[in-house]
Amino acid sequence: MKKDEKIVASGKRKRSVARAVAVKGNGKVTINKKPYYLLPKLRRFVIEEPLRIAKEILGKIDYDISVSVKGGGIESGIEAARLSIARALVLASKSDKLKKAFLAYDRNLLVADTRRKETYKPGDSKARKKRQKSYR
Repeated sequence: MKKDEKIVASGKRKRSVARAVAVKGNGKVTINKKPYYLLPKLRRFVIEEPLRIAKEILGKIDYDISVSVKGGGIESGIEAARLSIARALVLASKSDKLKKAFLAYDRNLLVADTRRKETYKPGDSKARKKRQKSYR
């Protein structure tokens, strides 16, 4: 990766879409222009998973990653950000070993979860539940 080169990777989860931009730097990770370590503890651990694996494989992370997340809820936004960070690290490092480590740890680090909310059907209150039928 050259000095001024930007690597862009995206990730989706439910209605959330995250876009990660990796540039040469010293390992800072921001989500929506805020440092990720300001997140609550459990959500921070989810974001740290790809970073810890990459640090173990590559030695150190010399990329600054800024993630912008749009849409969806808080949890799906975190999952989308995690996916985009992992994809950006693989693209930036060009390491096949890192890709295999991500897939061995959790396939959802590189492969998006395609499940979406089922749409409402016409004339019904929910996606699957039908109105009760009365004969008398």
